[in-house]
Amino acid sequence: MESRIACDSTSLGAAAGVIYCAGMRPVVAVDLGGTNIRAAYYPRGTPPAVRSSRRATGAGDGPTAVLERIHAAIEDLALSAPEAEAMIIGIGAPGPLDPATGVVHHAPNLPGWHEVPLGEMLSRRWGCPVKVENDANLAALGEWGHGSGRGAHHLILLTIGTGIGGGVIVDDRLVRGWRGLGGELGHLPLVADGPRCSCGQAGHLEAIASGTAIARAYRQVGGGPADGPAITTERIAAAARAGDPRAKAVFNDAADAIGRGLSGLVHVFNPERVLLGGGVVRAGEWFTGHVERALRESLMDATFGEGLQVLPAELGDEAALLGALTLVTSDA
Repeated sequence: MESRIACDSTSLGAAAGVIYCAGMRPVVAVDLGGTNIRAAYYPRGTPPAVRSSRRATGAGDGPTAVLERIHAAIEDLALSAPEAEAMIIGIGAPGPLDPATGVVHHAPNLPGWHEVPLGEMLSRRWGCPVKVENDANLAALGEWGHGSGRGAHHLILLTIGTGIGGGVIVDDRLVRGWRGLGGELGHLPLVADGPRCSCGQAGHLEAIASGTAIARAYRQVGGGPADGPAITTERIAAAARAGDPRAKAVFNDAADAIGRGLSGLVHVFNPERVLLGGGVVRAGEWFTGHVERALRESLMDATFGEGLQVLPAELGDEAALLGALTLVTSDA
């Protein structure tokens, strides 16, 4: 993947003897999560980061307090005045949001985040350009530019963790849709009368196959006390590997649902790669192999599967940060 920003001789500032030009402005990448805020500094607009920071989000304290912690995470990078003057900020946030305006419409795991002008508020504080994007879309961009998606022109990333998210790349461009709301892959409707999703609708993929859904299904089949401590997908996966038929069944049901959902996306977008990320994927190759089998068995024609690669995502927690970097330094 090549950056499409041409470097010219326009000086944008200097720090430690480095002259910044239009194609190599320093980038601060930020990943705003429900639990942590992570920031990284890329002085030449390319990996690796030379400094990074982490702050607890404290989501329950509301948008103003969280925004102050975002500022603190950036301050922790200890940028010089010339670095701060020359930088661009790319930030990923839970959606839905509008990347054109930088407004977060609603973030379910960030209480009080309704119509928050995140981009404008960061730009006003730091006096620099700010690009805002859905965090799952940034993970797709990160894998496309720096991970398992390198060299692909058409790909789908599905991340399966507490919830389900992802992003789609078509012709080397992120699919955003009319208002920038596209890519909500966890909200594919699969079962009309299925379990209630976190968004309030019924039968979405996230409600059937996320880590939360797997834990709930395991409890429902007697895999744990209804009012006991949280049962993690790691524990359920370990039970499945040890031969627990209930654990195997709930993981297999989730894999079937994911495969069916992905087959629909393959029919729509005809990708060359499907990448699987998130904590649930760490259950092992037996799980991802089941997902791939279910995907291929659900295709309307085997031609859709010819040459299609189903691969694990590579970047883990770094995906959104590297996606923010890619957002700033390419025209994807």
